[in-house]
Amino acid sequence: MNNIKFGILLSLAVMLGLTSCGKKEANPSKLVLNEVLIENENNFQDDYGVHSAWIEVFNKSYTSADLAGYLLKMSNQPGDTATYFIPKGDVLTSVKPRQHALFWADGQPNRGTFHTNFVMNGATATWIGLFDSGKKLVDEVTIPAGALKADQSYARVSDAADEWEVKGASANNYVTPSTNNKTLEGNAKMEKFQNHDSSGIGMSITAMGVVFTGLLLLYICFRGIGRIAISLRRRNAMEAKDVTSIGEAKEKKLGEAPGEVIAAITLAMHEHQDLHDVEDTVLTITRVKRSYSPWSSKIYTLRETPKK
Repeated sequence: MNNIKFGILLSLAVMLGLTSCGKKEANPSKLVLNEVLIENENNFQDDYGVHSAWIEVFNKSYTSADLAGYLLKMSNQPGDTATYFIPKGDVLTSVKPRQHALFWADGQPNRGTFHTNFVMNGATATWIGLFDSGKKLVDEVTIPAGALKADQSYARVSDAADEWEVKGASANNYVTPSTNNKTLEGNAKMEKFQNHDSSGIGMSITAMGVVFTGLLLLYICFRGIGRIAISLRRRNAMEAKDVTSIGEAKEKKLGEAPGEVIAAITLAMHEHQDLHDVEDTVLTITRVKRSYSPWSSKIYTLRETPKK
């Protein structure tokens, strides 16, 4: 019977291990496509002051990731895929943890590393793919035809989330280039606390109560430890002097010692331990260096005999 139970438990453990090994992350890459804006009229400007379409890449990991050698591909129709090779040698291609990189789809790659060699057209469905240096597909997104108006973007609900949405249609859901897709305007807990205790009196009373309660507990704890220590010392002293009456022991103050005696014993134990370095056979010679200065030199105070 025990062998059967052991076999069942072992089978369940193996099944759980295989299941956990079989589960893989939907996108194990550090870098993902995060937000895309196709028709830019009054939105963010590039480093040349031009309103251009842009593609945002997000590093979802907590370590840096380098985009150098990656490929950005765009296609409006099957067979017309445009490819932009992200050049190597630019330190700005290293994306810091949980940060963004913005590429301008303006068809002007001579303007810099972050300017692609293709442009996008929102009238048709637009497919964008991100490939690593080994030409392996890292992430992709398809923007439906006519889904975006001017200055609207197609973005993840929050950074690296699976769900996408259209941003820029309302004042509360605005376009967020090079920043978090989901921006909190306030702190709900802070606002709730401010409504209930605007002056902060309750918070002050609570904080002081916690501090004094902690001090009281420490006092009770140390008081109890002290009494236990005195009881143990008294019991040892009664056994050493053959005293059986507790009242007699209290009268003779057995086991009780003033603080000065305890401090002296502690200091003696400390001095008894060999805590200092012994260097009987070590000879240390420190060379004295004197800096030369003409202000303190005596040779300049001597007068030379004039030559005749």
